[in-house]
Amino acid sequence: MSFSGLKDAEVAAALDGCKDAGTFNHKKFFKACGLSAKSEAEVKSAFHTIDQDKSGFIEEEELKLFLQNFKAGARALTDAETMTFLKAGDTDGDGKIGAEEFASLVKA
Repeated sequence: MSFSGLKDAEVAAALDGCKDAGTFNHKKFFKACGLSAKSEAEVKSAFHTIDQDKSGFIEEEELKLFLQNFKAGARALTDAETMTFLKAGDTDGDGKIGAEEFASLVKA
C-alpha cells in the first residue's frame, strides 16, 4: 500500500464499497479508508503519491487510476466517475486538482 497510516482492512473495505463501475463516491471512499481523518501532512503525502507525474497537480488520467494507488489491480474509474471526481475537486476551474484543492476535497 502506498499510504502510510491507513489500515489495510479499512482500505480493503473502501475498495470493496466501490468495486463495481459507477459506484465510486469520493466522500464515502475517503471516510471509509480513513484518509479524511488523517493530518494535513498525511493528506499532502497522499496527494504526492497520486500525482504520479509530479506535476504538482492531479490530472484526469491520474484520477482515472486513483483506486490503483490504494491497491495494485484495483479497477480504473469510469469516465463519468472521473469527471464527477474532477469537478468536485477542481474549485478554480483549471481542469486539474492542486494540493490545496485535494486537501479540501478529502476533508469535506
